[in-house]
Amino acid sequence: MKIVILDGYTINPGDLSWKDLEKIAECEIYDRSEQEQVYDRAKDADIIITSKVLLNKELLEKLEKLKYISVIATGYNNIDIKFAKEKNIKVSNIPNYSSSSVAQLVFSHILEFARHVGHHDETVKNGKWFEAKDFCYWDYPQIELTDKTLGLIGYGNVAKTVAKIAENFDLNIIAYDIYKSETTRVKFVSLDEIFTESDFISLHCPLTKDTEGIINSTTLLKMKKTAFLVNTARGPLIIEQDLADALNKEIIAGAGLDVLKVEPPTKDNPLLKAKNCYITPHIAWSSEKSRARLIELTVKNIKSFLEGNTVNIIN
Repeated sequence: MKIVILDGYTINPGDLSWKDLEKIAECEIYDRSEQEQVYDRAKDADIIITSKVLLNKELLEKLEKLKYISVIATGYNNIDIKFAKEKNIKVSNIPNYSSSSVAQLVFSHILEFARHVGHHDETVKNGKWFEAKDFCYWDYPQIELTDKTLGLIGYGNVAKTVAKIAENFDLNIIAYDIYKSETTRVKFVSLDEIFTESDFISLHCPLTKDTEGIINSTTLLKMKKTAFLVNTARGPLIIEQDLADALNKEIIAGAGLDVLKVEPPTKDNPLLKAKNCYITPHIAWSSEKSRARLIELTVKNIKSFLEGNTVNIIN
């Protein structure tokens, strides 16, 4: 039995251990794999573990020993799920491993908009406080979150965790989701009401043909000029030029983004120079505890597969 990890670095850059996987079978671990390297590395694998490496039909057809693909992530659009099923290759993923980690980054962005901690730290160290005539100063309005409205587009596990945190800041919470779940925490409203009523909008919906480009010139015009947008879900939910234009024209007040349409971004991405736009490099999921949980749940998935009790199978 052989396990091949094709792109282990982002999960474990050296601060965690693969030892529990190595107890199961022989493990061959690669930090990264270019597409042309995948066949040679995986041709003798019974099990492949991958996060983002493309496993398409052409490749899967050639991997004759392969029985199981463990996606060490939630998203699995890099796998040809349909063909894997035809070839009787089981595919599993890891749902709901990073809800707390992602929700905390959502609030990192929200609090940055509210208080601009990074900016004020920079001005102090550049000497502005030394020269101030008063005991304090601020360069941006200081926003108290109490009684502001947080709008959630999508109400899955991450959004529910965001809502739980939001309660402690005394935010009013509204949500839009095609599947309404019973809750006293949030009020379900129409999508239009999310755009028109929210002081902060946080995206938590999956990327589908209906949600792609849900943030566009039309929906941005519905938002308050004082409103902020946060996206920790999927980059293509936003038409990036439309958002950049809205920020530069002050149609909305700011955006906090952890995901972009193309990652890593190209240098000409219009959001890189947009006004009041904070961009983090897809790190919402990446806390040490979250990554350790990924490895732990991957081990459980593989053990269950080997015992014939498959869990988290997506095909």
